[in-house]
Amino acid sequence: MELDAKIYVAGHQGLVGGAIWQRLQAAGFRNLVGRSLQELDLRDQAAVAAFFDQERPEYVFLAAARVGGIRANSTFPAEFIYDNLMIETNLVHQAYRHEVKKLLFLGSSCIYPKLCPQPMHEESLLDGKLEPTNEPYAVAKIAGIKLCQAYNRQYGTCFISVMPTNLYGPGDNFDLLDSHVIPALIRKFHQGKVGGAPEVKVWGTGAPRREFLYVHDLADACLFLMERYQEGEIINIGVGQDLQILELARLVGEVVGYQGRIVQDLSYPDGTPQKLLDVSRLTALGWQAQTPLKEGLQKTYDWFLRSPWAGEV
Repeated sequence: MELDAKIYVAGHQGLVGGAIWQRLQAAGFRNLVGRSLQELDLRDQAAVAAFFDQERPEYVFLAAARVGGIRANSTFPAEFIYDNLMIETNLVHQAYRHEVKKLLFLGSSCIYPKLCPQPMHEESLLDGKLEPTNEPYAVAKIAGIKLCQAYNRQYGTCFISVMPTNLYGPGDNFDLLDSHVIPALIRKFHQGKVGGAPEVKVWGTGAPRREFLYVHDLADACLFLMERYQEGEIINIGVGQDLQILELARLVGEVVGYQGRIVQDLSYPDGTPQKLLDVSRLTALGWQAQTPLKEGLQKTYDWFLRSPWAGEV
């Protein structure tokens, strides 16, 4: 991409889109386009078409999505499938209509089967049943992948799909009702520390294993792939290592400085037993994550302490 190329980052105010925006700025790209949810509802077909008519971006990072943890997925399954289907359908189709040179679609590791062989290789897509707690979201993301592949096959577009593992970092959502595991743990342990709570509860048994990628590493990988990857097949983005949720909780507690007990709340489900990505395809291209988990957690907690979330004890 030329440094003056017009680049549209869909979802530029979110965790992923914001990190991609910052990475592009750091690399010297100076013609970035973004719209807030209030300015442009990506579920509105006519509004998205008008936006592309006006801006005519050359490249698109499709990072906009409705996202959330187990509770949010279980509580709002209709929104998770509808919103994501509408967003990706509108953006991919308008990217085709306006001859966008390249589009990068952000999927998710939850597209893989619940009992997928570990680590999860790209070829395992559609090889088994999905995890029920986030099936609507996963189905929407799979549809986005197939949409990109179909347009590539029929129209000769260059739309690539990347599958990041679980993400965290500055700018995350720390709302306990619909956040992912790391921001939820950070906020719980912070509240426990400030309030002097003798114990903090961790949802489920703590036995499931998860892989976590610092969001600015993801942004670096997205720029890397946008400039070097041309294939229609999906490609995983992760660190290639995982740990138990209970181990993660202890590490977060250490970073936050919480001194109390960690208690497992068995009234909540565990979700998928393990989610570890096979990142050999990406590694072979020459990219690897650079941020160790503890360092990334410290950076995330430092950001949290400067945010309004820290005051809501």
